Amino acid sequence: LININMNLTLVLFATLPLMIYTSTKFRMIMKSAQAKQRVQVGDLNSSIEDSLLGIKVVKSFANEKVETEKFERENKKFLRIKEIFYKAMAGFTVVTKSFDGIMYLIIISCGGLFMISNKISAGDMMAYVMYVTSLLTTVRRIVEFTEQFQRGMTGIERFTEIMDAKSEIVDSENAVLMGKVKGLIEFENVDFKYESDTKNVLEKFNLKINPGANLAIVGPSGAGKTTICNLIPRFYDVTSGSIKVDGRDVREIKLESLRNNIGIMQQDVYLFSGTVLENIRYGNPKATDEEVLEAAKMAGALEFIEKLPNGLETYVGERGVKLSGGQKQRISIARVFLKNPPILILDEATSALDNKSEQIVQESLVELSKGRTTITIAHRLTTVQNADEILVMRDRKIVERGTHEDLMDKKGYYYDLYTKGGMLDL
Repeated sequence: LININMNLTLVLFATLPLMIYTSTKFRMIMKSAQAKQRVQVGDLNSSIEDSLLGIKVVKSFANEKVETEKFERENKKFLRIKEIFYKAMAGFTVVTKSFDGIMYLIIISCGGLFMISNKISAGDMMAYVMYVTSLLTTVRRIVEFTEQFQRGMTGIERFTEIMDAKSEIVDSENAVLMGKVKGLIEFENVDFKYESDTKNVLEKFNLKINPGANLAIVGPSGAGKTTICNLIPRFYDVTSGSIKVDGRDVREIKLESLRNNIGIMQQDVYLFSGTVLENIRYGNPKATDEEVLEAAKMAGALEFIEKLPNGLETYVGERGVKLSGGQKQRISIARVFLKNPPILILDEATSALDNKSEQIVQESLVELSKGRTTITIAHRLTTVQNADEILVMRDRKIVERGTHEDLMDKKGYYYDLYTKGGMLDL
């Protein structure tokens, strides 16, 4: 272009900065809208998921209209953001196409004047227009690529953000694997508080649980029961003090090794979308079908599994929606049987069950806890009276400890709770 006519080329490139500036402004608007759109899609999906997973609650309160209105509100937000994006994209397209026409008009007008003044020949002018057409075609392709790239970058930024997220709990440099675990657990002067709290949940807390012992922890909500259980597998790190398993600080043990030796059962059982077999095998992915069957039998789950349409191959649905609470809990127990850990934590494992289901599950839990160091948190005091020792917690500290008989003889806080119905206000 410069070789053909310098003056015409200067005119051409004088218009390019304005085109680049305008296109960049629209791209920035599109990028902002794409980022907001990504967040809103997450909120919209979350709203739908909540409504579907809680459909029984929605129906029981006759709140279908409320959920519909909630969805419509989120959807309108999404549409508004989408509208901003499409307007910016339309402006972006119009600007780039308009600049094509404007450039042709300027080049032909200036070229015509240059031809009249004999500064450029007709042949050179034709060649120049062809080169400009080639240049603008290349620019358009770059613009289209930029638009596609912008969409891709919005997704990749979120992906990178997730992949780059660092876990707060990591292995120390000298972390070791655990050998054969006996199950001795010791809390030594442990202080702990959550980031959002100003007060310690645990303060100068000391506790020793001997290998194979069955310890129960009871107390009202907020007393620190679940916190104790969460600190053993290092879901959180202590603020000060130490927690030891078989004499070694848990911070000196590789996380995978530590957690492989701990089985956890909670009130809210999570089953993955898949078959009964796949959910039980989650406790030990390398287990054979025979080992899975044996685990189901030991958990008292085999009887109901055999009555399912496809037995172990029965699809349980999202979060196990096709099974009852008792059935899900027994599959969870089978999962822990298959894992076969030396340390067992039962955190309100039966609190959501009816009396009949609880009795069945409780029998399975008794079998599961044999020969293992077991920590049980319960809201029904009748379920812990056979424990080797019961810790009674109140106001974030131990107020009483002993066997069921010892605590009843003391006629203290535990005695009052037990005689008033044996239920804790959780």
